Amino acid sequence: MATTQSTTTQTNRSAGAKKAAATRSAAARKRSAAAKKAAATRAENNRTPVDYATEYAEKAVLIPLGAGLVARDRVVETVSDLSSTYSDREKAEKELKARQRRIETDLRKFERRGRTARNRFEREVRKNRTKVERTLRTRRTRVEREIKSFRRDLEKQATSTAKNVTTQAEIAQTRVEALVKDLQAEFSKRVSSVA
Repeated sequence: MATTQSTTTQTNRSAGAKKAAATRSAAARKRSAAAKKAAATRAENNRTPVDYATEYAEKAVLIPLGAGLVARDRVVETVSDLSSTYSDREKAEKELKARQRRIETDLRKFERRGRTARNRFEREVRKNRTKVERTLRTRRTRVEREIKSFRRDLEKQATSTAKNVTTQAEIAQTRVEALVKDLQAEFSKRVSSVA
């Protein structure tokens, strides 16, 4: 039992020591990074216009030089690939057949992609056309319904107005006839009273 306890204690100490070492190491890395950053900042602040001009001049020379070397490497690589591929008739025929298969595969892929795009476009056109037709039918039906309703209301108003006008005309005619009779009667009375 004493052995187990001492082993556990050693393990705990070992884990604690490892943790402390990791913390010290992380702190040292942070200090080192901060020191490097400070040194870089000091170096940048101490640069003169001549240093900047020198740097740009070096870049002006090194960039085209590097680009030319990369281009040369690519040309050499391409030529060596072509010479190794086409140095033998069988290799050349195999390479040509492989390229032809790749081209045919690419053409089929392009055709599938084009067909997919065309089908998608046609579906969208059909969908939009159906939507527009449905909207137009709905609007046309609504307008026709409103016109029928307006026509019915107008006919009702016309019928009602015609009835009212006829009724008013009959009332006016009756009143006029009654007034004429009253006037005739009054006239007859006056004429008979004068005579």
